[in-house]
Amino acid sequence: MVYQIPTLEYEWLALRNGYKVIAGIDEVGRGPIAGPVVSGALVFDAGIDCDWVSDIRDSKQLSDKQRRRILDGINLEGVKHGLGIVSASDIDKMGIVPATKLSMMRAVENLKVHPDFLLIDAVDLEEIDIEHTSIIKGDQKCLSIAAASIVAKVHRDNLMFVADEEYPGYGFAQHKGYPTRFHIQKLIELGPSPIHRISFAPVRKYI
Repeated sequence: MVYQIPTLEYEWLALRNGYKVIAGIDEVGRGPIAGPVVSGALVFDAGIDCDWVSDIRDSKQLSDKQRRRILDGINLEGVKHGLGIVSASDIDKMGIVPATKLSMMRAVENLKVHPDFLLIDAVDLEEIDIEHTSIIKGDQKCLSIAAASIVAKVHRDNLMFVADEEYPGYGFAQHKGYPTRFHIQKLIELGPSPIHRISFAPVRKYI
């Protein structure tokens, strides 16, 4: 399968329009029935030229090893990025869409630089007072968004590895909270854990 290669086209367009600090934003974890939703925000300096940059894709198109190699490069080069996390219990309280937007705003807040323009994957973040644009399939088109998705994905996976140790038996390290057949079977056998999303139908069904 041939994947689309994300570029800096959107970032350069924003720079030409007078913006100085452009952050890409993406989330992971909307679909699982357990665990948090996590967003990443990332700012590439203009002209970044490292070998790992050409490997950046939407995080879903990469292996865990590839994602971690890219994250190592991001950290080594000091690429500014932030994370935003909203727990399963808060997702139950507010719903997944508001929780996703909150995680994105938290990711922006946790950046060590203040962006003046945001490139967001498929979400209109009207709640934030920063100029922004929503890009459908942005994680496949925009390099900053794709890199943000990698940052968020690796962090969320790490959280699910920890959850697997805290709540053994569900297989969180393998399926990361997604509703696989194995996960549903264990949910039936064990009942929901403290990190299951009770408001989600597959979990609510077995309470």
